[in-house]
Amino acid sequence: MTTRSQTRSPVLLVLVFASVCVLSAIAIVYTKHESRKLFVELERLTEERDELNIEWGKLQIEQSTWATHGRIEQVANDRLSLQRPAANDIYVIERP
Repeated sequence: MTTRSQTRSPVLLVLVFASVCVLSAIAIVYTKHESRKLFVELERLTEERDELNIEWGKLQIEQSTWATHGRIEQVANDRLSLQRPAANDIYVIERP
């Protein structure tokens, strides 16, 4: 003789397992979606980093161009009207 609670037990167990399976499937879909979103963001940031590295390299080249001895001398002559002193106007001071 089976009681009513014993017949409900397998149905209840099936419902619990079904619920767990559905929740697990939803969690997998959500996790996959988040993973894809983060991957897209990573790719965008990697591309931005690469562009910034290229710009940094260009700026370093520009800085080295502006800082050459010839360029500094040209600016000193043209804009500041500075002249190189004659050899007899140069004095060397030695420290004791």
